[in-house]
Amino acid sequence: MDVLKKVPVREQDPKVRATNFDEVCLGYNKEEAMEEASRCINCKNAQCVKGCPVSINIPGFIEQVKEGNIEAAYQVISESSALPAVCGRVCPQESQCEGKCIRGIKGEPVSIGKLERFVADWASENGIKPAVSAEKKNKKVAVIGSGPAGLTCAGDLAKMGYDVTIFEALHEAGGVLVYGIPEFRLPKTDVVAKEIENVKSLGVKIETNVVIGKSTTIDELMEEGFEAVFIGSGAGLPKFMGIPGEQANGVFSANEYLTRSNLMKAFKEDSSTPIMRGQKVAVVGGGNVAMDAARTALRLGAEVHIVYRRSEEELPARVEEVHHAKEEGIIFDLLTNPVEILSNEDGWVSGIKCVKMELGEPDASGRRRPVVIEGSEFVIDVDTVIMSLGTSPNPLISSTTKGLDINKYKCIVAQENGQTTKEGVFAGGDAVTGAATVILAMGAGKEAAKGIDEYLSNK
Repeated sequence: MDVLKKVPVREQDPKVRATNFDEVCLGYNKEEAMEEASRCINCKNAQCVKGCPVSINIPGFIEQVKEGNIEAAYQVISESSALPAVCGRVCPQESQCEGKCIRGIKGEPVSIGKLERFVADWASENGIKPAVSAEKKNKKVAVIGSGPAGLTCAGDLAKMGYDVTIFEALHEAGGVLVYGIPEFRLPKTDVVAKEIENVKSLGVKIETNVVIGKSTTIDELMEEGFEAVFIGSGAGLPKFMGIPGEQANGVFSANEYLTRSNLMKAFKEDSSTPIMRGQKVAVVGGGNVAMDAARTALRLGAEVHIVYRRSEEELPARVEEVHHAKEEGIIFDLLTNPVEILSNEDGWVSGIKCVKMELGEPDASGRRRPVVIEGSEFVIDVDTVIMSLGTSPNPLISSTTKGLDINKYKCIVAQENGQTTKEGVFAGGDAVTGAATVILAMGAGKEAAKGIDEYLSNK
């Protein structure tokens, strides 16, 4: 065994997986996981834990995997994380735990994410549940949104003994985990639904089809006896470029496109939800959501272009997602910026007019600013355009709650522990930061649970 290299992970062949929605990565088996775990040198001052937004005892769970004690490994992870099977699949480990791994200095870091996924999947297959708190507190907490922030906050509060109810606007719990991330990256039935059942097994109740701000309000919930409220409603309002032609038929936000496919299963032949099965699709943007939309369109039979105004070095998507997209045959039109969407006489998209860019001096984000090359206009022939330019929080909750401050980006103003400007109301995740990652939302949910416990203990 070469201790400098990771144990390879089995994946579907790119040509095969480009035609189906089955999970791309097949994960480790027990022998492979134990071999990979043996690469961990069990640092005393573990930097990997510092890189984890929910502070999992990473050396502790890996040590149990190394010994073959998978149930014990699961309980170690469960002390800190409510969604290990999700995080093992979608966390940007390369910039967090694995990015800090000492093994990575002279070789490849330990495959922490794949080990976490293996442990969580093994626990699911063997019916192992997270440990439940015995002592119950007679205090009710409402959680708005059943995405990663809401599920984490609810799970942690339930472990502390609180009576927790999650209110979800959609007909199915899971938030971005069910509507945003495709099946081939995060299976809904085998992974997300089971993780949600684990949170419910802690005593958390989930009410779906409840739109806070319409069905009821935060003020009404507090009048009904909820002593604290956590807002984890995410950022589901899509952004557009504001260029000519964006109103043409065949222009979608990535949010709508992915929700149709992921939540409503529009990719299945028997689905009652329609989806645009374009022949040639342009996805504008370079983040993980853009990769998800592009790889979904590819699986629906299209030739797909990623149109991004910076170079590959600046792509915000995970390296693994870019690698998978390229393997599957997606075309990257980099240093390219759309200026107009063209349409035919019937109002349907017929092309996207673009200009070539070059990179100038760094901007406020630290990335080099793209500058237009004069006279470089050209057209990409497409019949569908998917805009993946980020999202912002829906202002419905903030506009119907007295005393809840928002900033100029319509994000809820909250302290580190999640406390907002309204007493007893906490918030975290994308509703506070704007669109970010699953694990950062979980970290915010965890901090808010501590803040709520402190608030209610002192009340």
